[in-house]
Amino acid sequence: MSPERSAHPRVAFVGAGPGDPELITLRGLRRLRDAEVVLHDRLVPRELLDEAPPGATIVDVGKAPGRPCLGQGHINWLLVDWARRRERVVRLKGGDPSIFGRLGEEIEAVRAAGVPFEVVPGVTAATAAAARAGISLTQRGSASMLVFATGTDHTGRHPAALDWGFLARVEATLVFYMPVGSLRAITTSLTALGRDEREPAILLGRAGTAGERVLAGRLGQIAEDARAALFTSPAVLITGPTVAAASVPLSVRRVLADVGAQA
Repeated sequence: MSPERSAHPRVAFVGAGPGDPELITLRGLRRLRDAEVVLHDRLVPRELLDEAPPGATIVDVGKAPGRPCLGQGHINWLLVDWARRRERVVRLKGGDPSIFGRLGEEIEAVRAAGVPFEVVPGVTAATAAAARAGISLTQRGSASMLVFATGTDHTGRHPAALDWGFLARVEATLVFYMPVGSLRAITTSLTALGRDEREPAILLGRAGTAGERVLAGRLGQIAEDARAALFTSPAVLITGPTVAAASVPLSVRRVLADVGAQA
């Protein structure tokens, strides 16, 4: 079944999911298979790009630490430029486009240019990582609130503007995106303001891919453990009372069981 084709230039912002190509939505896959141009992020799996039609133009606009890359303004310009020349442009983003994906800036650009668009949601890294580890992000009686926070601000540094006092006090599961570079600052900010340094915490990298990594421990110690393990991005940090029940490899389960018993 083919998607309805617009008579005007259109951009589809499509969530590719967290890395496993099978986690893209059916609508997202249909848009990709019908695309004339695909502008994609760095972490989008190669298998998904192969789903684009043979004649489609594929443009890598991904950002990576320490690598020359296009600025956001240039990406916005490319979206508008291609949409004026082609009818079906897909902006393929890792995870869900609306979660720390600069979607608002790109929507603003195409809207200002009068370009019709749609947003196709995707599986975000937090829910994918939790699913892979068997973690319930919310659980009656222990975690009735879920907080998504960035571990890196727009300058690439520790996000000082977050309300760390609230995050330290709230009885919730906390999920930090892009935390690796600021992991020590994140955990110190939380524990210095009252969050239990013995709280179970887990760092999950490249969830759902062949390169998946899992590191579990205590909130107050996990930064040092990650440094010793040479843990790299992309990853998410999950901490909170439900993390101790994670269904992960036996060695990790033992760590979490020990943490849960002593917390």
